[in-house]
Amino acid sequence: MFTLAQHKRIKPALLACTLLALSACTTYRDIPPNSSISQVESQLGSPNYRCTLADGRQRLVWSQQPLGQYAYGTNVNKDGHIDNVQSLLTDSHFRRLNEGRWTQNDVACEFGPPAEIDRVGLGEKNEVVWTYRYKQSNAWNSLMFVYFGRDGDAVTHYHSGPDLRYERWWND
Repeated sequence: MFTLAQHKRIKPALLACTLLALSACTTYRDIPPNSSISQVESQLGSPNYRCTLADGRQRLVWSQQPLGQYAYGTNVNKDGHIDNVQSLLTDSHFRRLNEGRWTQNDVACEFGPPAEIDRVGLGEKNEVVWTYRYKQSNAWNSLMFVYFGRDGDAVTHYHSGPDLRYERWWND
């Protein structure tokens, strides 16, 4: 047991240690726009996916797939500076798939590699489907299914569903 005098001395020290530990935690939100790629990599590590965009910029993705639920991405200009780091596996970001035509390369470049690639359906409804694990609304353990049609050429539709790995009734 600590005496009251000892407690009064220890409490500020514990608070200082806690604040120091928390200040060492860097998230993608802590990285300001126009940072150099070396600054970003010093905070997030090396990206696990890279691609070149149509305008010549580099796209970098830090993904936790196949088992994690988050991915972060940024675009790097020719001077080696980023635009901003953003969370990629969100409902609002997946809605980008409604804009224009998306090939498998486009989807991988935007969201990173999927957790799973499979085929579903029968006959003419047989389609290539990519599955991303994500935290829907930062609350629900979910999967996003992105369908590429029978030939796997371009996105035909997408939808979310529960990640059954987290459903107790499914795993009993």
